Amino acid sequence: MYPTPIQLAPAPTQAAYRVLLYAVLVVWMAPLIAIMMTAIRSQSDLLAGNYWGLPTAFSLFANVREVFTTSPMGIFFINSLIVTCVTVASVLVLSTMAAVALAKYRFPCRTALFAMFIAGNFVPYQILMIPVRDLVLHLGAYDTVWGLILFHTAFQTGFATLFMRNFIVALPDELFESARLEGANEFQIITKIIVPLLRPALAGLSVLLFTFVWNDYFWALVLVQSDAAKPLTLGLAGLKGEWLTAWNLISAGAILAAIPPVALFFLMQKHFVAGLTVGAVKS
Repeated sequence: MYPTPIQLAPAPTQAAYRVLLYAVLVVWMAPLIAIMMTAIRSQSDLLAGNYWGLPTAFSLFANVREVFTTSPMGIFFINSLIVTCVTVASVLVLSTMAAVALAKYRFPCRTALFAMFIAGNFVPYQILMIPVRDLVLHLGAYDTVWGLILFHTAFQTGFATLFMRNFIVALPDELFESARLEGANEFQIITKIIVPLLRPALAGLSVLLFTFVWNDYFWALVLVQSDAAKPLTLGLAGLKGEWLTAWNLISAGAILAAIPPVALFFLMQKHFVAGLTVGAVKS
């Protein structure tokens, strides 16, 4: 038995639902509102204890300008863009090829390999800190942008392969057989047939991967030390002072850091929703 839609519920239930919905939204947005209100204030306002009242001056642009002038935030921003964009592109290519192999090709230990992809997603990533750091040191990639790219590519490919494999399994085998009869090789099948059909799934996956990698702080802290290779998340943490923390600058930097993933989501929202819901309704 399915629950009654809220539109058909009694008036008191609908009113209680609306009140609860707005209360939950306020609680959820409270940290975002606090960050925004802190970002528009000057340091003197915060030192005076003016956290929630009207600011004496609108200082958002001044705070953003100070973030870039007092720290190498531009370098951090470029590092994050390089790490995230290269990682997303690499993971999409590797996971698509691996997913095709797991979904449409029969070879020994295929089920065991697929089980390894699934099991890897359940391993707590904190326990990998020491072996991953030792491996990166051994490869000579510690404290480099390419070390972060290498790790994130390896770490995200498992989840992405599991994600893509579920879409590729639903593609009919006759599609592959007819392409082979027409003389297409395996690479052409992937690029000319599979990829166009999976554009919504690839778009949804790219948004998820971009968000995961862009917002990463833990692995950047483990694998990076110098400012030349720090991403934006680690650079924002470096704005904390030993005796005094300029929360207005950190909040302004946090708003700046949130713009790329939010913008990407809204630009690809249509494809993102389609990618997550494709196959949910059988025609």
